[in-house]
Amino acid sequence: MNYHESETIEFKEIVTDNVKKEIIAFANCDGGKLYIGINDHGEIIGVENPDAVIQQISSMVRDSIIPDVTMFVHYETVAENDKCVVLVTVQRGTDRPYYLAGKGLRPSGVYVRQGTSSVPSTDTAIRQMIKETDGDSFEEMRSLEQNLTFQATAREFEQRRIAFAPAQMKTLKILSADGIYTNLGLLLSEQCTHVTKTAVFEGKDQNVFKDRREFSGSLLQQLTDIYDYIDMRNQIHSTFDKLRRIDNRDYPEVAIREALLNSLVHRDYSFHASTLISIYVDRIEFVSIGGLIPGITLDDIMLGLSVCRNPGLANVFYRLELIEAYGTGIQKIMNAYTGTGKTPQIKATNNAFKITLPNLNAEDLHVTTPIVMQSPCIYNGSNNREDKILSSVYQNGSIARQDVEILLDTAQTTAGRILKQMCEKNLLVQEGNGKNTRYRLPY
Repeated sequence: MNYHESETIEFKEIVTDNVKKEIIAFANCDGGKLYIGINDHGEIIGVENPDAVIQQISSMVRDSIIPDVTMFVHYETVAENDKCVVLVTVQRGTDRPYYLAGKGLRPSGVYVRQGTSSVPSTDTAIRQMIKETDGDSFEEMRSLEQNLTFQATAREFEQRRIAFAPAQMKTLKILSADGIYTNLGLLLSEQCTHVTKTAVFEGKDQNVFKDRREFSGSLLQQLTDIYDYIDMRNQIHSTFDKLRRIDNRDYPEVAIREALLNSLVHRDYSFHASTLISIYVDRIEFVSIGGLIPGITLDDIMLGLSVCRNPGLANVFYRLELIEAYGTGIQKIMNAYTGTGKTPQIKATNNAFKITLPNLNAEDLHVTTPIVMQSPCIYNGSNNREDKILSSVYQNGSIARQDVEILLDTAQTTAGRILKQMCEKNLLVQEGNGKNTRYRLPY
């Protein structure tokens, strides 16, 4: 018999760690045959103890390859030229991609056949195998990252006295039946690759930035951090009816909450574009990637019809009592503006969904009526020198006394006095001492 290596035939003189790579590559592609006891030149060397070789390979396959591929691997001993050769026959697996347990679901752990060699796969090929195996549901696909942590998610469940053990994670589809983390698990982990970008602008357009922030990590942590960030900017404006003071916030809290939840729960996470939140003087815009699900119109959404793109994520948020079972979010947003004379705007394209919340106090922003701020970090009525300092801090994140001396062309004592006064007004906060002292915004 003439032996030659090919895309479906591989020779190994003895058992080495590379045997695992060959089996993975065959299982990920079109199957193949691995001969132990034949060298690279096709020369039959044989093995002394075929049973021991089979046991060794079987243990390697069972302990080192994920998912379980044992049902697709078969062993037999064949005699060639009075020598024993172990033949390992590998079928194409049904749970591709298979990978080395110690390397994870990444190119360094996933192998495919390329000619007569087994080589690391590409990220694109891995995603394609996952899609072919798991289907088109992003949430249920296996995560490329398997070293996940869930500190923020665990805290949310603990605060509500809900169990968050492996059994519950499987029920929630954070873990697959085989104990592999899904993309839903990735979204709820600290390793989540999707971020939300926020920006605060000086006026009604994007000409002048006041502040910008990027939020990452678990979606539950992002939800909390982003809400706090917006809430600090949701000012309270005071008007008077004779002796009675009436406080009105710029935006109904329920509208902000529901718009934020909508942008996180319903976005299309198969794309890596960021969710965008832009805060202007007269409105807040929430823009998330992913338009309406095919067959659903904007009129359907306004009538209360809800077809969720991410049912697993929605279920987790529902368990945590963050959302209700049915799509009432948009209606809650609209109801929050009832009687105000202003109406939120909802727009959808093939690839994006946008919610615009109007500022209820926008018409009054030019009036010099005293304003009671919910948070001291937003400042109105600063003098020219303080304006310059705040503008510098917005751009650079912090400022030192020496920077103020140069910025204002003033003496050391004057710069120190101005910074002290701004701290007393809660316009800035001091960090550090001595030469390392710097000043930043109080949020």
